[in-house]
Amino acid sequence: MLDANSILLSSLKIGNRTAQNRFVAQPMEGNDGENGAVSERAIKRYTQLAEGKWGVIVIEALAVKSDALARKNQMVINREHLPGFKKLVSEMKKADPNALILFQITHSGRKSGKDFSQPTALYDPAPHEHLLTTEEIDEIQRLFVEATLLAEEAGADGVDFKMCHGYFGCELLRPANQRDDKWGGSFQNRTRFLSESVKELKNRLKNKDFILGSRISYWEGIKGGCGTKSADDAVEDLHEMDEVIRLMVNLGLDYVNVSAGIPGVTSEITRPTATSKWFYLHQFRYARRAKALVGDAMKVFGSAYSVLKEEALPLAEENLQNGDTDFIGWGRQTLADPLFPKRLALGEQVDYCKLCSGCSKLMVKQEKVKCIIYPVIKE
Repeated sequence: MLDANSILLSSLKIGNRTAQNRFVAQPMEGNDGENGAVSERAIKRYTQLAEGKWGVIVIEALAVKSDALARKNQMVINREHLPGFKKLVSEMKKADPNALILFQITHSGRKSGKDFSQPTALYDPAPHEHLLTTEEIDEIQRLFVEATLLAEEAGADGVDFKMCHGYFGCELLRPANQRDDKWGGSFQNRTRFLSESVKELKNRLKNKDFILGSRISYWEGIKGGCGTKSADDAVEDLHEMDEVIRLMVNLGLDYVNVSAGIPGVTSEITRPTATSKWFYLHQFRYARRAKALVGDAMKVFGSAYSVLKEEALPLAEENLQNGDTDFIGWGRQTLADPLFPKRLALGEQVDYCKLCSGCSKLMVKQEKVKCIIYPVIKE
């Protein structure tokens, strides 16, 4: 149970909007779309989350193209599917009008499934990967902007540009991205996608209170990845990613969602397990570093709290009190108990994630994702 005066239950502004508390439901893929459209199962999942009284709910990785899917049943955000997204937001808002709903938009890039999609690369393609042309990246940028405008039309409160975890947006930022066109090489070119897209959206969004932010991997743990100093180095050097965050502030983004690693490659950096629990300290350090950089100019979402189970609560409160982060992100815990914040506030029993990786195994097998311990979704 949380004390009624807990900082976790306090409200806080993001941009011009106010989150009712500091709990963030991180984007967790359900692999339950219907030919790219929003399914009734997805609506049920997210309505349950809304019933949990989260401050912010980030809708999972919505693909901007139907051939850029990491999951065979991934949802695709386009005009054809807009009615389903409108219904999704409407049902969530009925369950909790105060929840801030963000759509995470993505292109899966190298992580696109080769059996049902088209893996792409920005540099050094593998035999099964298509090397994207300048014009194709131009088109992906157009689709990101269009997807954001569709999210606004659907009634979402904002969007999250997915620039983390090895996907297209993350690959753009890497020092290893040494393309010889406008999309690679220099820092300016590697951040062009973000800077140009945000500037265009600032002019085109009708709702000036619409929230814009991005989830990043501060350090990926691979040679030439985000959080390294060069294309040939894998050792953590965060200075360039610091500059990415400063750019976000200059662009007027409302938040940065701090993560790390690449699921399936450097998984335990992203999602610490029971045997790698202490990786959470790196995630806390990244959030603290980001917050020190941005001050009051932008909000910071922290990650990796699910691994701590009950121990997460006092540590989350400590991080908030110390000003090391503004919001506390929960991923696997949202599957174990969608009603988590509400139950804590009411002093009810909480179902804590058991760290069994059952949900991840379902995702890898391209099955519908759920908690295998606490089956909260009735199929």
